[in-house]
Amino acid sequence: MGSWFHQNFVEPGKVPMLLALVSFVLTFLITRMITRLIRAGKGPFRNVRPGGMHIHHVVPGVVLMVIGGFGAVGSDRHGVGAAVCAVIFGMGAGLVLDEFALILHLDDVYWTEQGRRSVEVVVLAAALALLVLSGFSPLGVDSLSQEERQDRVSLLLSLGLSFVFVLIALSKGKLWMALVGTLVPPVAIVAALRLARPGSPWARRFYRRRHRARARMTLRAYHRDRRWSAPRRRVQDWIGGAPDDEPKRPATPTPPR
Repeated sequence: MGSWFHQNFVEPGKVPMLLALVSFVLTFLITRMITRLIRAGKGPFRNVRPGGMHIHHVVPGVVLMVIGGFGAVGSDRHGVGAAVCAVIFGMGAGLVLDEFALILHLDDVYWTEQGRRSVEVVVLAAALALLVLSGFSPLGVDSLSQEERQDRVSLLLSLGLSFVFVLIALSKGKLWMALVGTLVPPVAIVAALRLARPGSPWARRFYRRRHRARARMTLRAYHRDRRWSAPRRRVQDWIGGAPDDEPKRPATPTPPR
């Protein structure tokens, strides 16, 4: 176990990344536990309101991210300082992304339907960090052989092609698949080849006169949302708590006409 950890984390300099990920996840989970206790009126925890102003935990999160980020830039990946800065940065990131929806909407939407975005972003960020720790490099550089790395033309073509697939996936309204596709290129390729999401820039530009493609796109989106909407909401509620304005029954997508 010790030799495996040393070979896969210590030698490549991935210990700070691992520490940042662990502290990020733990900070998010502990923060959600505390906020749910505050919401239920249980335990000794209360909102911080100096002078009557509610201080959101995104504020200390930004401070910790700045300290940890600048400290990590100025330290060695194999030193103790890098490990400490990684933990500080991970804690700050957990606090900030837990209130991502507040930053996005510039409003206190923590316990509303819009607040689910924070949970989605945290899960995505943790998944991307796990992929990086697993050895995936951005835009598929990790899949190139040593000879191909030395060939700049092959490298640039591979990067450019992967980037094109990521852009197509984004234009088709597949944000999460595009982000994962920057680390795992086959995901971006699948997203780029499949039908676009309704309302996406790709659908508005290329499906305007393709009635059959537009009908298939709408029907596929309806069935997918109907299949995964309720399970996704249950997972989000289990992780982050149900919003205040959640209906008694999960909303059923409107069938296409």
